Amino acid sequence: MKETKLFAGKTLAILSGGGDTPAINSSIECVRNRASMLGFKVYGVQRGWKGLLGEGDVVDLTNCAYNGIYGGTALLSSRTNPFPSKKNPEDRSQQILRNIERYKIDVLVTIGGDDTNGAAKKMYEKYGIPVIGFPKTIDNDLRTHSIHHYQGKQYETVLCPGFPSGAMAIKKLTSKLHTTNESHQRIMVLEVMGRDAGWLTGTAIFGGAQMALVPEIEMTKERQDFFFEQVKEKYMRSKKRSLIIAVSEGVRWWNEEKGSLDMVYASSDLDEYGHPRFGGISGVIASDISKKLGIEARGQISGYIPRSGKCYEYDRRLTSTLADKIVDLLLREDYGKMPVMRDIVPYSELEEYHTDAIDMGNVGNFPLPENYYDPNEFYFTDQYIDYLTNIIGSPCRLEFDYEFPIVIPQN
Repeated sequence: MKETKLFAGKTLAILSGGGDTPAINSSIECVRNRASMLGFKVYGVQRGWKGLLGEGDVVDLTNCAYNGIYGGTALLSSRTNPFPSKKNPEDRSQQILRNIERYKIDVLVTIGGDDTNGAAKKMYEKYGIPVIGFPKTIDNDLRTHSIHHYQGKQYETVLCPGFPSGAMAIKKLTSKLHTTNESHQRIMVLEVMGRDAGWLTGTAIFGGAQMALVPEIEMTKERQDFFFEQVKEKYMRSKKRSLIIAVSEGVRWWNEEKGSLDMVYASSDLDEYGHPRFGGISGVIASDISKKLGIEARGQISGYIPRSGKCYEYDRRLTSTLADKIVDLLLREDYGKMPVMRDIVPYSELEEYHTDAIDMGNVGNFPLPENYYDPNEFYFTDQYIDYLTNIIGSPCRLEFDYEFPIVIPQN
């Protein structure tokens, strides 16, 4: 009988970087549990790559209770880039190498999007550090090479931990907004996270949004005029004179005064990966609708709501399934890879045999496919609806179905 576990005496460290999602703690817990089962001592690196700079900031997760249902990341996060950038031209990769040696880290698992895992890929390619990436993004635009089986054909799509929980939050929020919107017979423009891709914006139609704008389609002057026509028609034809329009924060909107396409920024400051902070496009579009159409419109920013709260059930099982694939990578010492879902499947079919491992150099960003969005209708297609139904169930909407008889005064 073997007395020691396969990786006894080895240490695996986990870090999470970039924006938080409700699924990161679940990812940390699932990876920690599998690594411990294999015999690894498991460390947690605090604040992403920042925790491996200077003297380091590392904690021991091996035998600690860990709540994977609680959203966010207990290891904290930052947008630290160890390699030179415009904001910080210093190359700090040597500090990372030094601390990996000091803390005797044998394998590093990086939970993040294209930025965090892009830096991990560089560490692997440049210095041979054994790394495994773990996908994470609320925007769902990290290329996972997943396949959506639809009407007998296969289409490339994306599925990242964090997106299912964010999608459910937007679905519920949109459904709730109908009550206030109908009470005032308004048009409401709901702003949703999505710097370069409209994946999360599309989830608002599952809560009853009737139109949507995504970053993949630039709103030129001609398209803007067409959009206003569609808005007026849909609003006037709506039974309750109420319309909700979901808008990605990164939509390029025609600025009539400047005569150019603009994006709206909440701050001009850039992070270490060169990204500004978006925010406010919903108010701009709502104001333009009111001016052009004479219909009362309001902007509503969903902000950090999709990032917040507990890990939704689909995400919980998704992170567990991808952690199962990490066991396979560890056993084969197959580094520089990232576990992904090979197939888009419903909750009951989230199993390791539907996963794959892709080279971290093949990650990159993946925008919303053309066959998921109809630019002429400003709405998402049946194919996207089929894709998302696998993840968050059927569309739903709060609705007070009434038709009061009109009273005519008697002479």
